[in-house]
Amino acid sequence: MTLEQLSSNKAFEGTLVKYKFKSSALGGLDAQFNLFTPPNASASSKAPVLIYLAGLTCTEDNGAQKGSFFASAATEGLHFHSSVATADLTSFVGIALLFPDTSPRGAGALDEDKDWDFGTGAGFYLDATNPAYATHYNMRKYILEELPKVVNDAGLHVDVGRMSIFGHSMGGHGALTLYLNSPTQQFRSASAFAPICNPTECPWGKKAFEGYLEKGIEEAKPQYDATELIAIRKDPVHILVDYGTGDNFYKSGQLLPENFDKAAKSAGFDEVQVRVRSQEGYDHSYFFISTFAADHIHFHANFLKA
Repeated sequence: MTLEQLSSNKAFEGTLVKYKFKSSALGGLDAQFNLFTPPNASASSKAPVLIYLAGLTCTEDNGAQKGSFFASAATEGLHFHSSVATADLTSFVGIALLFPDTSPRGAGALDEDKDWDFGTGAGFYLDATNPAYATHYNMRKYILEELPKVVNDAGLHVDVGRMSIFGHSMGGHGALTLYLNSPTQQFRSASAFAPICNPTECPWGKKAFEGYLEKGIEEAKPQYDATELIAIRKDPVHILVDYGTGDNFYKSGQLLPENFDKAAKSAGFDEVQVRVRSQEGYDHSYFFISTFAADHIHFHANFLKA
């Protein structure tokens, strides 16, 4: 697998690089991702990896450019006073951040560019079974299998044996479901900003599942609904969810975090294992995400750096 480097930017003494490669999981289409590598990561001292999944209409750039994640990822666990520039980073490695795209691009699939909440930019982090989409719309396989292997095989100084996952909105749905139903339990923790928590019960999810999956909602419930998955989970979990009470998508019933919280409690998980926090007045934007970005990085560091 050949990676093509498209850009590189220094940030908080680390480096953000955008790459492109041809993805077999996405039917041979070009796929782009951003990787932030913290300072001092090397072949002999690899950084753990936190994958960020973005929401509807987004690309691999939204979280990287607007999430305000880099300062915390570069310095997590390191005590410093004024700035990363004055800190002693000579023997410290922070957390790498991996930002994939939200769907295949240019598949030419049925109606993929008709609506903003289905198709391009709206892959819903599933593997399609409807033949109209099954060749290219395989974001679950892409995130769980192909992308970690590509990054590892390229020798990019990150440790894919230490991974966690987080995301926003549709990406929060992806983070929770991939964490809960990964067959290898490859993620140590999961968190989400304003996630679609119960997609088989909301308009966005119903539209996606009825389009991408041959059996629609019936097929989605045991695989792609975080509320259904947490209800039957037996193994320990480490989950953090934040949502804003001023979020119009929350108000309109697209997110349903209370359903997820109730299911988690009914399954026996306490607030140490599953913490769902309502944040007064915050909306669905990256202003909200950036406010609580450091909280989420720190949450994952507890497990990635253990």
